[in-house]
Amino acid sequence: NDPTKVVQGLRKDGKKPTALIADTTTANAQVRTLSGQVRLDTRTKLLNPKFYEAALKGGYEGVREISKRMRNTYGWSVTANAVDNFVYEDANDTYINDEDIRKQMMDRNPEALRDMVTTFLEANSKGYWETSEENLDKLRQVYQECEDKIEGVDFVA
Repeated sequence: NDPTKVVQGLRKDGKKPTALIADTTTANAQVRTLSGQVRLDTRTKLLNPKFYEAALKGGYEGVREISKRMRNTYGWSVTANAVDNFVYEDANDTYINDEDIRKQMMDRNPEALRDMVTTFLEANSKGYWETSEENLDKLRQVYQECEDKIEGVDFVA
């Protein structure tokens, strides 16, 4: 069920496998590199306003789907180093730095938002995503906000 585990298990010598993807979803089948496919999937799903706006309308499950896509993207970094830095940067701008989208995610599924934040922080700590200290500080802040919401902590009262 997790294609990143398949790619990870292809070689036991520690080298990254060369992976090609045959896209047969249309009449014009195409072969792409794994990194090319990740870029395409990112543009058509994760960073596509039509995708995430529809997902947000899906409530709890829609936010979980967004978070799952981010986690799977991270999996391609770990197993095949197939994710460009811009993917993380643009996803962070879309889901974390956009206050309206972040609030919708927090209101619908704070656990999934926390998982997404954890994914970003892990990608950075493992060297798959280079970003600013400002972004990392914001992620840590949002993580704490998620924890507070999940635990029912309200400092406003």
